[in-house]
Amino acid sequence: MSFLHRLLGTAPDPREAWRPLWHRLVLAAREEHWYAEAGAADTLDGRFDMVSMLTALAILRLESEPDSGVPAAARLTELFVEDMDGQMREAGIGDPTVGKMVGRMMATLGGRAGTLREALTEEDNTALAGVVERNMHLSEEVGDPVRVAAGLWAFHKRLLQTEFAMLERGEIAE
Repeated sequence: MSFLHRLLGTAPDPREAWRPLWHRLVLAAREEHWYAEAGAADTLDGRFDMVSMLTALAILRLESEPDSGVPAAARLTELFVEDMDGQMREAGIGDPTVGKMVGRMMATLGGRAGTLREALTEEDNTALAGVVERNMHLSEEVGDPVRVAAGLWAFHKRLLQTEFAMLERGEIAE
C-alpha cells in the first residue's frame, strides 16, 4: 500500500478479505452444541473462550499456508482485536481500561494458539483435554474437558481439510 493510498484512505483494508472467516468463526463459537452438549460455560467468559479457541485454531491453520498464511493470520488477529475492542466499548468500558483488557485478550489468544499448537501434535485428545481444563470456563452441570477437546479436535480437522481460498470466503469444510 503506497503512502498516498494510506494518507487518503483509498486503498482497500486488507483485513476485509478475512472478515468472512472471522464472522464464520464467531457463528461457530455460538453453536449450541459447545454449551449444551460439550459443556463450555454459557457465560460471557465461556463464550470468549470458544471464540478465542476457534480463532486460535484458525490462526494455526492459516500459518501453515506457505507465503500468504502468516499475513492472513495477522489480518484475522486484527479482526479479533477490532471486535473485542468494539465489544468492550459497547459494554460501556472506558478508554483507559479497554486497552488493558484487549491486551489481556490478545495475550490469551496467543497463549491458546501456543498451547493448541503443542497439544495438536499428540495422537489422542489427552493433551487437548488438559488445555481445555486449564484454559476454559466449563459448565458446572455438563462441563467435560474431554467432550470440548473432541469438538475442538474435530473443528481442527475440518480446518485442515479446508482449502485456503475457501477459508478466505468464510467457508469451512464439513
